[in-house]
Amino acid sequence: MTDQAVRSVLFLCVANSARSQMAEALAKSIFKPSIQVQSAGSQPKGVNPYAVKALAEINLSTDGHHSKSINSIDTTQVDLAITLCAEEICPVFPNACEHIRWAFQDPDRSDPELTETERLAHFRATRNLIADRLRAFAMERQLARTL
Repeated sequence: MTDQAVRSVLFLCVANSARSQMAEALAKSIFKPSIQVQSAGSQPKGVNPYAVKALAEINLSTDGHHSKSINSIDTTQVDLAITLCAEEICPVFPNACEHIRWAFQDPDRSDPELTETERLAHFRATRNLIADRLRAFAMERQLARTL
């Protein structure tokens, strides 16, 4: 597949609640408007409120975002699937499109000892790592918006 053939990008993780939701919102702000961006998961469980807060801090809205199952995605309309799982088993996307694996640790650590501030810090760090990777990828593949 040539770089110009990328018209649709799908971000995948297990719950479609944090990493893939943040990647979707970030990519929509970084990629050209002509590129369709969506996200999904193998076990969707709702958008994490800390992901919403982390994105709002950089003026990105999650209005209209909701957790989606990979089964709800039209596989024929996806040119590139990017998985974001690190330690979990990421969903398998049943399409012959290009697949890329970016391993990001789940920012929603289940440690009950974390304060709200510490938990939000994990989401901020993950948001920033994903944003940096997306910016570099967009420049490399010529997918970036022109300003």
